Amino acid sequence: MTALAAASPSHPQIRPAGLPATGTGDRIAEALQLVRGTLPITRRVCQPGTAIYEAGEVFRSLHIVHAGVFKLVTRSSDGREQVTGLQFKGDWLGFDGVASGRHGADAVAIDTSEIWTVRYEDLLRACATQPALLHLMHVAMSREMTRDRDMLLSICTLPADARVAGFLQQWASALAERGLRTDQITLRMTRAEIGNSLGMKLETVSRALSRLARDGLIAFCGTGRRDITIPDVDALGAIAGRHAATLQ
Repeated sequence: MTALAAASPSHPQIRPAGLPATGTGDRIAEALQLVRGTLPITRRVCQPGTAIYEAGEVFRSLHIVHAGVFKLVTRSSDGREQVTGLQFKGDWLGFDGVASGRHGADAVAIDTSEIWTVRYEDLLRACATQPALLHLMHVAMSREMTRDRDMLLSICTLPADARVAGFLQQWASALAERGLRTDQITLRMTRAEIGNSLGMKLETVSRALSRLARDGLIAFCGTGRRDITIPDVDALGAIAGRHAATLQ
């Protein structure tokens, strides 16, 4: 990869503790500004299907999504793929390689995307003198652990309709946090991939989507059925919430 941008000499400031928190979109912008201002970065535009690293590859760098969406994919010994996560603008990729020195999954663009790559050694050196950058990395790691926990709970405890509703609600919420429209979204994953990530068969995903459409919670746009209108994002989240409450 060719370095298209180097670090600026200026050091942007993180909002001091105790002041009112900004919106998520503002926090993402501040985080990206901090990285750009304190670290040498390599920028790369990725087309759909491009892997920025693969399982088994030697770990050297972490990556930050600047635009687009990525999926994390693991493969079983017989070649079956498992989608284990989605990463949006501001999310970090590559933490799975820190412990063993090798990546445990593929990171694949599912939309035209831009990725920022930071060498791990450069990041560690910068963190030693930039507490705000160290905090940013810890927040990113904590967010990953929380997402993994929530996904596991969803797969283990929720029925099909609630899982699919929660998936759509989380996708729309991720777009909203980044200042993008949520009333109509384009799913960049096939139904098979959605089912794979939720522990469901393709047919089960299709039936769940049809029931959500019948109940007026979503509507399909066009013939491809990947463009989905969501009249009320909170109503989708409420479905998963009601089922989760009955388990407590």
